[in-house]
Amino acid sequence: MNLNRLAQLLVVLTVSSLSSQLSAAEPILAPDSKLEKLFEGIILTEGVAVAPDGMVYFSDITFSHQAVEEDGSIHAGHIWMFNPKTEKTKIFRSPSGMSNGIKFDAKGRMVVCEGADYGGRRVTRTDMKTGMSYIVAAMYEGRKLNSPNDVTFDEKGRLYFSDPRYLGHETIDQPVMGVYRVDPDSSIERIITDAGKPNGVSVSPDQKTLYVVSNHNGANGFERLATKNDEGTFDLPPLRKGHMALMAYDLHEDGTATFRKTLVDYYPQDGPDGLICDEDGNLYVAVRAEDRPGIAVYDPEGKELEYIKTEVPTNVGFGRGQDANLLYITAGSSLYRIRLNRKGYQLPAAN
Repeated sequence: MNLNRLAQLLVVLTVSSLSSQLSAAEPILAPDSKLEKLFEGIILTEGVAVAPDGMVYFSDITFSHQAVEEDGSIHAGHIWMFNPKTEKTKIFRSPSGMSNGIKFDAKGRMVVCEGADYGGRRVTRTDMKTGMSYIVAAMYEGRKLNSPNDVTFDEKGRLYFSDPRYLGHETIDQPVMGVYRVDPDSSIERIITDAGKPNGVSVSPDQKTLYVVSNHNGANGFERLATKNDEGTFDLPPLRKGHMALMAYDLHEDGTATFRKTLVDYYPQDGPDGLICDEDGNLYVAVRAEDRPGIAVYDPEGKELEYIKTEVPTNVGFGRGQDANLLYITAGSSLYRIRLNRKGYQLPAAN
């Protein structure tokens, strides 16, 4: 390599390094960042994820004790699709199997966690070109899953999902509320049993950490405990909360995971729900604490960097392409978005 070419490369590397440092130094929220409400659903929006083509998909979990029509029929759960170009929202799939977490894998296929309360209690994958869906996981050791909640992937094509139980009349067939891994050959392994009541899951951009949220609300069927009050809303009896935390697990080369540390302990407030990472490895966590609901942004060690106030949130998802710095938020029964000074991490595309 000649000296001129070497000098050019050094300049490029220096500029790139400085650009990265400057980007990391910028505040996460720009001065003109504004939380924008896009849509209001029926009961509880969840699992927002942006497809490779830019369409935004999210769940509407229609609790069976609330989403009841005058004739007694119960909403069967829905997946909505929001078009950022037209700003219109329409039903993508109904019934949804009581879908919760939604993510898109490296091949652009939609992977959905279907819960209990008249749901599928399984993980499904949909080919967005053909519309055909396939069951990825529904049983473990010959017994049905509890209620798959959230899903994430690593860059080796492995899938990880959490399996708690929050509501539903169905039996609980697994002996623990754990986190599972599904390999490319479709084999399934339970890899985490010590996470309390696991909810949100996310693999770090460097592939070395599996972040797991525990939100142990003290009930496995809260809708069966709920009583309607004079205002038409529902009250719950006193419950003993369990582990409420954001945790980091070492993710090993073979896809196993070992507890490393608790990054944030929220007890006695409610713990978080869903979470994702940006390109720098920072965490965007839907925090459901009663005294401070919103999206908390943490560095990989759990230091809070930013806080975005919202109504009680459930999940987050970054846009793609020119909108990679657009953060979508599901909270209450609504869908929101806000533009940031950070870009979200996405899996490298695969053929």
